[in-house]
Amino acid sequence: MTNTQGDHGTLRLGDTETGKTKDAPRLRPFVSRGREVPSNGIVLTAFMVCVAFGIHTAAADWPQWRGPNRDGRGATFTAPAQWPESLRRRWSIDVGGGHSSPVLADGRVYVHTRQQENEVISAIDPATGKTIWQDRYQAPYRMNPAATAHGPGPKSTPAVGAGRVVTLGISGILSTLDARTGKVLWRKPAPADPPIYGTGMSPALDGSLVIAHVGGHDKGALTAFDAATGAERWRWTGDGPGYGSPVIGTLDGVKQIVSESQDKLVSVAAADGKLLWELPLKTPYTQNSVTPIIEKDLVIYSGLEHPLTAIRPVRKGSGWITEKVWENPGASLYMNSPVLVGTTLYGMTNRNRGQFFAVDLATGKTLWTTRGREAENAAIVTSGALLFVLKTDAELVIARPNTASFDVLRRYTVADSPTWAHPVVDGNRLFVKDASSLTLWTVS
Repeated sequence: MTNTQGDHGTLRLGDTETGKTKDAPRLRPFVSRGREVPSNGIVLTAFMVCVAFGIHTAAADWPQWRGPNRDGRGATFTAPAQWPESLRRRWSIDVGGGHSSPVLADGRVYVHTRQQENEVISAIDPATGKTIWQDRYQAPYRMNPAATAHGPGPKSTPAVGAGRVVTLGISGILSTLDARTGKVLWRKPAPADPPIYGTGMSPALDGSLVIAHVGGHDKGALTAFDAATGAERWRWTGDGPGYGSPVIGTLDGVKQIVSESQDKLVSVAAADGKLLWELPLKTPYTQNSVTPIIEKDLVIYSGLEHPLTAIRPVRKGSGWITEKVWENPGASLYMNSPVLVGTTLYGMTNRNRGQFFAVDLATGKTLWTTRGREAENAAIVTSGALLFVLKTDAELVIARPNTASFDVLRRYTVADSPTWAHPVVDGNRLFVKDASSLTLWTVS
């Protein structure tokens, strides 16, 4: 792995050395990534790249975990009249390890990675792949043996808003940086005891607040920090953190933060952190790792060996109750979250060694499932009325939402190493983070 240092990264355009400015070739599925070439001789400017390659650069931010609303939904992709046999790789840079997903905001890509004993936050020019700035800090981390296969992180995705970038490292180091310059605005140290398998929760921004479930096993606090100063505004200490991420929505007239904690599904008031309601959610080996979906008056959630479930939280007197609307044991989730298109949930259960499904939102009824053995896991997002399913074996599946079947349009291989991070879809561009690289693909 080649580290990106200072203002330059290692840039690759297709399989062609970039000492000369020439078009990157089309790549057929299942080809190798090609040779690494130092970028200090590259003279491509963002303008030249966009003109020569026809890259669509209309910005539509994907600024945090699972997109603008933390639900896996975007709206900027326009499907081609005819799908190409292969995607075109514009550039690929070594950024470091980890499964943190890239984000796109204000014309920059931000990614949080590991390079040796450091965690590194990088701002990257999406047109050229050039590193604009980097911040790095020491973050030695000893993995739990049960999580060794997933590496030493980081796993949490940055959040960008109001000119700030917020990151949460694998050991729990919480940082806020100036998005333009990379200057550290404030940084919180790791707790004495991080979560069992390392931090997996991705922080959220709510106006002037940073929301993060900090701490470790049995000793956590879902906390709101002042985004400008890092001062604590409120905290809820009823459980340790889980590995899913909080979502923000309004239910029965009250703005609230809903998250899977260590052993619960919990909701607190966004204004002051007061507990509104909670449900027990215990999964084998303490692995709550699903991000809930809030849709109108419903909350949809699941967990390992726990049914996909829809509840309706409502106020009753001075308190709250949760009404179970439906549950579907055949669509339980593990380490991934579904997306909602219209009135249908599309997702992947770990049952049958990886099985895609469609579930009706109103009834919880399974509309279809695939045969199984699809992949160890998959990151699913939707944009422009299409599903983008990035499997951990680096296969990207493009499918039409369809209540009758898994309606696949194309399958592309987008890396030669595992892809656990979510892709970012913008216009005709797809940003993909694999084991150690960030790559820009386009649909031409």
